[in-house]
Amino acid sequence: MAESNEADELHTLRGPIDRSALCTIRDVIGREEPLADPSLDDYLDPTVLEVPLADGLCDADTARIDIQWTTQADYKFHYSDADGVNFRWGKHPHGSDYIHVPGLEHFHPPPEATSDPTEVEASCIEQSVEVLVTRAVLTLWRVAYRAASYGPLNAASNPP
Repeated sequence: MAESNEADELHTLRGPIDRSALCTIRDVIGREEPLADPSLDDYLDPTVLEVPLADGLCDADTARIDIQWTTQADYKFHYSDADGVNFRWGKHPHGSDYIHVPGLEHFHPPPEATSDPTEVEASCIEQSVEVLVTRAVLTLWRVAYRAASYGPLNAASNPP
């Protein structure tokens, strides 16, 4: 049992949630993505920035992106939609389990946001400033949205 706890620890965000960073991310999304309506789950002590989207990728009618950002600049941007599609960009330790990921930045591909070590990819987002990461995620999402395809989600050069 201790081994699974150690493994879980290697795949978690480091540090407490950074409220200021989430507020910055909320403001960027509010200005730059007309399909989004971002809000903190708790204004004073948030654990996640919830971003409902008025439309999803491909055939999905609705979607959302849940965002966590820590004081250590670890993050998760997790997309899920009404069709059950999930994917996410992340930056946090993974104990070198993801064999195709040389650094901390990684991408869990659709449709299930798998954590299979052979399927997690290095992320095309290598920035670590919340504004730049947020703009990159929005750009990748918007390109995929216009293309009606999941292909562009991790197919850009840094920064997208």
